[in-house]
Amino acid sequence: MPYDDNNIFAKILRGEIPCQKVYETDDALAFMDIMPRGEGHVLVIPKAKVRNILDVDADVLSDLIKTVQTVSKAAKQAFGADGLTIQQFNESAGGQVVFHLHFHILPRWEGVPLKPHTGEMEKPEILSANAEKLRRVLDQ
Repeated sequence: MPYDDNNIFAKILRGEIPCQKVYETDDALAFMDIMPRGEGHVLVIPKAKVRNILDVDADVLSDLIKTVQTVSKAAKQAFGADGLTIQQFNESAGGQVVFHLHFHILPRWEGVPLKPHTGEMEKPEILSANAEKLRRVLDQ
């Protein structure tokens, strides 16, 4: 299937839809998930037009995973997490909903389950505060 230039992440990259940006490189963007499954849930996407891991160029993926690692370390520190869950879905049958390659970074704490994906959006002030926590660590 071809890449859809109208997916929500493409619109975010073009500045058509706002996001709570936490980190950016020439090749990747990290921002808060507006429907988080836990405190500090952040997404990392490539700036390249890529549907998923099945069609990404290896060099793009290499650069992207470095950003995933950088943001993951910062998220663990910023939120005092015990660990992290990194999720990445491919095609509808694999759970992919937005067809632009993305990684979910979810800080985790012992005994605290992930919230279900309800489609409920987080309050903007909470997203902003969580983004600021991450940016403070990333700016060190």
